[in-house]
Amino acid sequence: MLAAILISAAFITSGAIYSPLYAQQAQTLFDGEVSHGGFGGPVFKIGNVAGSTGFWIGGRGGWIMNLDEHHAISLGGGGYGLVSDHGVPVPSTEEDLYALNGYGGFIVEYTNRSYNIVHITANSLIGAGGLMLREKDYQEVNDDVDTYFVFEPGVNVELNVTSFFRIGAGASYRLTSGINRFGFSDSDFSGLNGVITFKFGKFL
Repeated sequence: MLAAILISAAFITSGAIYSPLYAQQAQTLFDGEVSHGGFGGPVFKIGNVAGSTGFWIGGRGGWIMNLDEHHAISLGGGGYGLVSDHGVPVPSTEEDLYALNGYGGFIVEYTNRSYNIVHITANSLIGAGGLMLREKDYQEVNDDVDTYFVFEPGVNVELNVTSFFRIGAGASYRLTSGINRFGFSDSDFSGLNGVITFKFGKFL
């Protein structure tokens, strides 16, 4: 009889100690269910390239994770090519040659309160690029490539035009490392850019 009483008391005490622990929910950084979306679209950049105004055209896309109603993160990638003419700094006896440059990589982006018609995004690209030389009319392209590393963080103000279309305007800073051929250097392609981004896809 005494043994039965002691076992019952131990069981009750154990339940009193451990039951509340099992009833508690784990604390998380973001609450609620995660929803998903995606986007893609063209990107236009303008900035200083080798002492003159440079224009870049490209595109980017990503997979969107809406962590809760206020915060979203997208993971994706993008690539950009230089479309303006920038002659080699070193004079040549041959026909004038121009920079042919492109880069791309992995992009992560944070969006705050994307349900607001105007909201803020912040992103970073990390990747690589290649610099070659070309004739002005692109008839001849030198296949000798100067490869380099690139890191480019940016901030944008984004406008919800429709439920599936958004426009972002902002700035980025492109930082290159490894350009040291054809008379160019990293300083010729590193610097501040104005950025216009068009996004088409599924958002919140």
